[in-house]
Amino acid sequence: MSGERVPDAGRRRDGRKETEDERADRRWQDLMQEIRVVQTGVQILFGFLLTVVFTPIFQRLEQTDKTIYIVTVILGSLATGALVAPVAFHRIVSGRRIKPQTVTWASRLTFTGIVLLLATLIAALFLVLRTATHDGFVPYLVAGVLAWYLLCWFALPFWARTRYTADAAVADDDA
Repeated sequence: MSGERVPDAGRRRDGRKETEDERADRRWQDLMQEIRVVQTGVQILFGFLLTVVFTPIFQRLEQTDKTIYIVTVILGSLATGALVAPVAFHRIVSGRRIKPQTVTWASRLTFTGIVLLLATLIAALFLVLRTATHDGFVPYLVAGVLAWYLLCWFALPFWARTRYTADAAVADDDA
């Protein structure tokens, strides 16, 4: 050999020695931990949203606010459905030896649920601030909060993914 490094046949590009099934199991466990965190929050938020219609103040809301409320409840329901879906998906396909595909679909459903949760939070914030203040600056404040969520939840992770994945690829090429 001319000094070339021969990669370990069992080693994946990410440096882990695991089979496809082991990787699927690990990714499934990671995803379930993530879902546990988001599911609890979205279910509590959705529960509170459902009670608003039964309060006396709801009857005094303008029709625009009632419409925003209905949209918010629908978004919360959709978010809850998407975030519970991976569990139902897994239960239905369990034992069929399609764990890698299950992880992929569950991940997609979770991401969809997070986007719907974002929309629910923004709509709920908009409704609460409109009702509480009736000020013209509310849309700007909500837009600022939306920008913060987008930065924290999407921009930063995508930036890190691009930045550090590119660095890892360069390091792999140099090795």
